Amino acid sequence: MNAWSGSREKATDIKRLSGTIAGDMTSSTSSVSKGCFVFKPSSKKKRSTFITDYFNKGQDKDSDNSRTRFETYQELWLKMKKETEQLQEDMNKKLFDGLIEFFRQSHSGFQEKTNEWSCRMRANEIPTAALVLGVNVTDHDVTFKSLTDVLQESVTPYVASLHSKECPGIGQMVQKLLIQLMGQSADLEYDEEDEDRVQVTHRRTYCSMASLSGWYQTVTKKEKSSTPGKKRTSSSSKYWQSPPVVVIIKDLESFTAKVLQDFITIISQYIQVLPLILVFGIATSPMIIHGLLSHSVCSLLCIELFQSLSCMEHLSTVIEKLLLTTQFPFKLSGKVLQVLISIFLYHDFSVHNFIKGLQLSLVEHFHSQPLSVLCCSASKVEARVKALSHAECESLRQLPSFMRYVESQVPEKQIQLLTNNSSVKEVTETLLEDLHVYHKNYIPVLRCLHSFTSILPKYPLGKQIRELFCSCLEKCIWEAEEYASAFQLLRMLAREELVSALVKCVAFLKGSSGEELDEAAEKLQEFLDAFQSHEESGQVDRTGNVDEEEISPQKSLRKTDLYHLQKTLLELKDSRRSKKLSRFEVLRHEIVDFIDDLVRKYLMPPEMQTLHEVMYFGAAVTLRRHLNAAPRIALHTALNNPYCYLKNEALKSEAGSISNSAPDICIAYKLHLECGRLINLYDWLEAFATVVCAADGKEHEFEPLEQVDEIIHARFIRAVSEMELLGFVKATKQKTDHVARLTWGGC
Repeated sequence: MNAWSGSREKATDIKRLSGTIAGDMTSSTSSVSKGCFVFKPSSKKKRSTFITDYFNKGQDKDSDNSRTRFETYQELWLKMKKETEQLQEDMNKKLFDGLIEFFRQSHSGFQEKTNEWSCRMRANEIPTAALVLGVNVTDHDVTFKSLTDVLQESVTPYVASLHSKECPGIGQMVQKLLIQLMGQSADLEYDEEDEDRVQVTHRRTYCSMASLSGWYQTVTKKEKSSTPGKKRTSSSSKYWQSPPVVVIIKDLESFTAKVLQDFITIISQYIQVLPLILVFGIATSPMIIHGLLSHSVCSLLCIELFQSLSCMEHLSTVIEKLLLTTQFPFKLSGKVLQVLISIFLYHDFSVHNFIKGLQLSLVEHFHSQPLSVLCCSASKVEARVKALSHAECESLRQLPSFMRYVESQVPEKQIQLLTNNSSVKEVTETLLEDLHVYHKNYIPVLRCLHSFTSILPKYPLGKQIRELFCSCLEKCIWEAEEYASAFQLLRMLAREELVSALVKCVAFLKGSSGEELDEAAEKLQEFLDAFQSHEESGQVDRTGNVDEEEISPQKSLRKTDLYHLQKTLLELKDSRRSKKLSRFEVLRHEIVDFIDDLVRKYLMPPEMQTLHEVMYFGAAVTLRRHLNAAPRIALHTALNNPYCYLKNEALKSEAGSISNSAPDICIAYKLHLECGRLINLYDWLEAFATVVCAADGKEHEFEPLEQVDEIIHARFIRAVSEMELLGFVKATKQKTDHVARLTWGGC
């Protein structure tokens, strides 16, 4: 009994202790965070989900086709991304070099500290670079990030970027500046033994320009007073002596005028001891500086203007580097390219978004087209074709372009292509090689045509090469009226313009890798040599013809009546037709005819090429739905037909009917579409409960509001609250227990 009673007392103590612990945890939520919970890992190895699994959708899981397509996509995109980054770096190099030179000139006066009057006057001004980047605001972050990296790499570690949404007041602006500068520099400049002095506190009491100035003096003094025998650290030796403090104001137009004026006035008092340099990011016009800042504040700035490359020129360069090249086998159809360019021109002028759209097209092509495994370089075509399975050969036979090719063959050849996979692979390899050759010839001839049409008045075929490129992708360019008018103008070009375009055309054709264009380049070179050899004689002929035309009409049109005037004009017209062409005019007609033959031979639309579906992405509707989204239509579709997005068979319903298995907000939404401007909440709840209770398979007799099921009532309240959050309904004071409908004919 004693043992039993002792064990029972121990059990009572344990129960009392566990109750005390549970009470403590429930009374204070902080006690939960003090506990230590151990979860042993499961012995079963979880199956990781790879991106390549999405390429397997609807296909055999054992097939390597999806993995090969994903690897090909990755390889292509990495090359394109590297090309765009290099292009961005090359385009920013001139701009950044100018900025760094401006920083160097501004910083030299701070280092020398001469006593000349002009220098002392300029010492009171803050060096300011007004950087005009254009209205493509989404591209500004990329430019400022590159600028920050360049400055921190070789100029100064003290670079701070301020955004308007982070600086609503002068206190927050100074605080943000000090946090970025002092927090970063502590890690760069101080040693471990100085850790006690280096600790930076971000309290508002210490956020002042005086503390920043003192901190900067301490940092630079420590660097200068380093012992001669001790080498400078690599992080500090690459910077300028007494490196400047660069403050980048990204979006100048969005800052409050008072905040900017107070900030500039405060930092101008420390310009003698703190080498500050401002960079204004401007999207509209430099005149915005004088609109935001008063004259007294502007006098504190020494402003120099810098202009970045136009976004239109940037876009043209991106298209030439990524699409008008044989480096990348992936291509865009005319409609897809037109969608991307239209979004660029009419929405944001963002080259960054254009590249993202190009990446989306690349992903969509390799995901939706199983035969995109053949969209590879010419060196890999043979191996990829030999690895095609029977199902992929059947997919090849079903391509519209391949079906046209089969129909053009003799019956014996048709039977082999429709029944023998080896014949299909052999023909596919040949056709893909021809497609690569088509691209090698297409791009130089397109550039050649643009070199002639870009100098014509009013630019009938477009001023930019992207406009001509879109026209050539969509249709046979020689069937357009603009093409006929352009070549009619080419037959009247002056010698200097014709020779200049001819030189460019010869350079394009000689620089191409297509062997078929070598003969065309030699022929154009012969025309160019003929111009140079007959230069003097051509000028004499043209001068003589002009003089004859100018003198003879004046002699024949003096003092005559209407009958003789009409007769004289008809004679002049006949004489001009029968006039013998000069050597220059003959050469000009021959050149124009030769260019026309090149265009008709090599600028066939891609849709006329066999197996173009393998390399060209043409789903313009899909791309527009992803990039140019309509939120209102998408929201209406999701609430009115949830099956469109959820893909649940239970959500299928006939048009106009309401499924009781749909989400509550969908039921409430479809019910509210049947109401007028004002919706009675009592009637709405009654209809909602009727639809929801129909899921049980029994009729529902609606009871008074006090007896409604609490769960149904709560679901209805939540659905109405969600609709109010989305902006479909709102509370109204016109009637009690009513809400106002806000969309599709609402108030």
